[in-house]
Amino acid sequence: MPEQTSALRVPGDGERWRCAGCGNLTRFDVTRTRRTTEYWHFDLAGDHQVEEETVLSEAVESVSCRWCGRSDAIEVVDRASADSSADPAAG
Repeated sequence: MPEQTSALRVPGDGERWRCAGCGNLTRFDVTRTRRTTEYWHFDLAGDHQVEEETVLSEAVESVSCRWCGRSDAIEVVDRASADSSADPAAG
């Protein structure tokens, strides 16, 4: 199995994912597990809306590029310095 170029994690503020294989910055398939506490508000018809959510834990299991399919070339990069001209979606 190919090794991931960076730790599997959700990019923080000021960061984004980038596929080093094809330059994609915008489309990724992400598998993650989350444990949350939610406040559900039900209306009189029985439909609900989640009004508050607290993430207790989160683990990113896999990230792959939607354009080229690679999972071994995903990296976390600085959002401001990412070259968006190389993104396949820009063309």
